Amino acid sequence: MAEALPADVAEVLGTLLDGDDPVRLALRGQVPHLRVSGRCTCGCGTTDFELDTDAVRPAPSGPGTVVAAAAQIYTKNGECPGEVLLFAQAGYLSWLEVCSWSDDIKVTLAMAQQMPHH
Repeated sequence: MAEALPADVAEVLGTLLDGDDPVRLALRGQVPHLRVSGRCTCGCGTTDFELDTDAVRPAPSGPGTVVAAAAQIYTKNGECPGEVLLFAQAGYLSWLEVCSWSDDIKVTLAMAQQMPHH
């Protein structure tokens, strides 16, 4: 069963979708209609979404699967151990991926919450 967006996911989406370009504006309009359909069990924060596509318009991001927004994640000492990617399929928000580039540092959505807001 799909659940409402947790605060950590909503906050990272807000940061990733900040901006005035048409794709981000359209995707930001989808956020109130998103529900969580699954989360990675390792604790990284990767989240799959369910979206009522009848309630929103697709973003002009193209027909396939695209990285609609991305941001690198930095530690307090300036290391960049990973990134967070937001995917859209056919213009609709689909999932949020937390990616690690290092075996030494576990990258999490909590780290992504520390991203600077633009």
